Amino acid sequence: MTIHSTHPFADADPDPARRFRGRVGGAVTLWTAGDEHDRAGLTVTSLMVALGPEPCVLALLDPDSDLLDTLRSTGQGVVQLLTWADRQLAESFAGTAPAPGGPFRQAPFVAESHGPRLASATTWAGVRLAGEREVGWSVEVSAVLEQVVVGDEDDPLLHRRGRFLRVS
Repeated sequence: MTIHSTHPFADADPDPARRFRGRVGGAVTLWTAGDEHDRAGLTVTSLMVALGPEPCVLALLDPDSDLLDTLRSTGQGVVQLLTWADRQLAESFAGTAPAPGGPFRQAPFVAESHGPRLASATTWAGVRLAGEREVGWSVEVSAVLEQVVVGDEDDPLLHRRGRFLRVS
């Protein structure tokens, strides 16, 4: 085994846009859609909320994700904020950690009118897909906030520079 002074898989010339994106860290969310028989989810950190008469959440989703397919077919989903205790679940839904039986078996979920909701989520929104467009290597979705529940966020899960962090 060789010990490297730099990351062995890093490009010789790191992509500055990717490095910039990594420094614009924020809340980690879990997007879910579907029903008990056909459901999908994805960890999403690239999002923002646009206020107005019909408030929306804008997010960048993987165009090859099962979540995007399910969101398109159902037209609705659930966006929940994750906590520090949910970091393994975030990895499972991101596809970067093992999830025996699938990621939905890693925690209890509750059926809501917009889709499955993480039972422990205290802050979440039921959303309706309003539009989408290709942006870079992602699909930007616009989803109208139809139902919003805001609870206590004592230990939110944050993502910055490729790592999960907690507020200290």
